[in-house]
Amino acid sequence: MTRAGMLSRRTVLRGLGTAIALPWLEAMAPRAAQAAGPGRSAVAPAPLRMAFLYVPNGVHMRDWTPAEAGERFAMPPTLKALEPFRDQVLVLSGLAQHNAAPFGDGGGDHARSLACFLTGVHPLKTDGANLRAGTSIDQVAARELGRHTRLPSLELGIDPSAQSGSCDAGYSCAYSSNISWKSASMPMAKEIDPRLVFDRLFGSRSRGDSPAERFKQQRYERSVLDFVLEDARQLRDRLGRNDRRKIDEYLSSIREIELRITAAETPAKARTDPGMARPSGIPKDLREHIRLMLDLLTLAFQADLTRIATFMFANEASNRSYPFLNVPDGHHDLSHHGGDQAKHEKIKAINRFHVEQFAYLLGKLAATREAGGSLLDHVMIVYGSGISDGDRHNHDNLPILLAGRGGGTIQPGRHLKYDQQPLNNLYLSMLDRMGVTIDRHGDSTGRLPRLDG
Repeated sequence: MTRAGMLSRRTVLRGLGTAIALPWLEAMAPRAAQAAGPGRSAVAPAPLRMAFLYVPNGVHMRDWTPAEAGERFAMPPTLKALEPFRDQVLVLSGLAQHNAAPFGDGGGDHARSLACFLTGVHPLKTDGANLRAGTSIDQVAARELGRHTRLPSLELGIDPSAQSGSCDAGYSCAYSSNISWKSASMPMAKEIDPRLVFDRLFGSRSRGDSPAERFKQQRYERSVLDFVLEDARQLRDRLGRNDRRKIDEYLSSIREIELRITAAETPAKARTDPGMARPSGIPKDLREHIRLMLDLLTLAFQADLTRIATFMFANEASNRSYPFLNVPDGHHDLSHHGGDQAKHEKIKAINRFHVEQFAYLLGKLAATREAGGSLLDHVMIVYGSGISDGDRHNHDNLPILLAGRGGGTIQPGRHLKYDQQPLNNLYLSMLDRMGVTIDRHGDSTGRLPRLDG
């Protein structure tokens, strides 16, 4: 509780050219809630957020799909890393993106699978400038909810986006490298550099800053926190014990990520040679790259900088190798396994690695406390692929997970089987929970039943 009364949700920590948003605090409760009697909630409700995480080339479905439906399912081998979070995850079988099918267009299933995954639209087969897909569901939400946050949405990934060129049987590279589409002809390029994401979230500078101020900040390369310490100290003196703890944990998380980004960007020699300028770039270690991006996504949600995000583990048809998993082969090449058992084992190793990173994100969200529970209680996160089996290139019975409790509107901890219902029905159900209602998206036929039990 603040000594001066309710704290505005728009309060930020300010310093030289820097404004850091605050996490959700008890002091942000309306005055009526602050004065609530015994048995009544004395905290403001946390906002609901949603994210969509994409893996390319399908998965090994036999090790992905639980044998049993309902609550008492055994976690299959690929999903073992999610065992600590089984009561926060729904495994959804039998969902499809029918509009990713060829419909006479021939090859190009990888491009279609990604372009259709959130749009629900069969993309126009072109490698020119006349792109045509559809507005993705994250951008439908961003149109309505983006005014409440600094960033309407956040697009993250590991591989760079492309807007031109031919990547898959005559389909533009834009289709296979962009999951988010602002309109039918405008893909939303994702950011892959953690430093640029960090600066966008926490290092923004006012256009009114003088050149001298901008030079000073760049010259000394100080922590973004250095500029807001005095404001943070004054605010902390006004907060109750729980809110002080939240502020301390939040600022510590920001500083930790700063240090990891700097370490990832800076070669060993540069760390011992002060005369060498710090280079910019992304981590060479894939696991660290992924986890930095997921940490930034968590902070963006925690500070309510955005409520809508997408993240791609790799572009569709990615042929990245995973030597640290003893998989020197390209992922896309392996996905065309032809039933080869050795290739199956390598695909399963890649699948498990991706799921382990997803489990890492869920752990971060679960450990982030806010009003009414954890951040994981107040999110809906879809994890999956637009292809089921990489060899068949099929777009039915997709590998789809839904994590989080959706603010208490979802009952996780189950394996739900459906009979080829459109994946877009799930998206409509998610939008309803976000307070955004539309009649149709792609080939949707209604809302997805049984999410709430």
